[in-house]
Amino acid sequence: MKVLKILSICLLLTIFSCKEDTPVEKQDASSGISTFYFIRHAEKDRTYPEDADPELNQSGLGRAMHWAEILNEVELDAIYSTNFNRTSMTAAPTSVKKNIDVQYYDPRILDIDQFKKDNLNKNVLVVGHSNTTPEFVNLLLGEERYAPIDDAENGTLFIVTIVNGVPSSTRLVFNCNCPD
Repeated sequence: MKVLKILSICLLLTIFSCKEDTPVEKQDASSGISTFYFIRHAEKDRTYPEDADPELNQSGLGRAMHWAEILNEVELDAIYSTNFNRTSMTAAPTSVKKNIDVQYYDPRILDIDQFKKDNLNKNVLVVGHSNTTPEFVNLLLGEERYAPIDDAENGTLFIVTIVNGVPSSTRLVFNCNCPD
């Protein structure tokens, strides 16, 4: 009798374990959540107006540190910057704090679809310029929503979230009492 019960249980387990699993759907390139944080470089040194690649001034260095503090609680997966002194220096404190290498991009040859795919389900910081930052945001949004940033404005943060292929954005402005 005991053997019969054990065989019955084994038979039931075999029947139910042979049930065909439902196939898992493959994740499509637009599904998931991606969040992008866009900032313009901090205040640059304007001592030599003919210098096409100036470094940050003291206020800019303070603002770069301020950005690192603002982004401290954000889990970042990647940091992108154009290959200029002022953008690299703006990204540096966050890069060091998060232990993430900065990846350089050229906004003139940006493949927006590839960028989205490469950063699917990631949190990404992008450091650019007064014209390239809103332009990049607009490309992610698929519409012309934001105009270039005023040359005197260095505290704008754009947050673009793409949820299952649908983008939305927020624009915030941070004032900084950074040392001169």
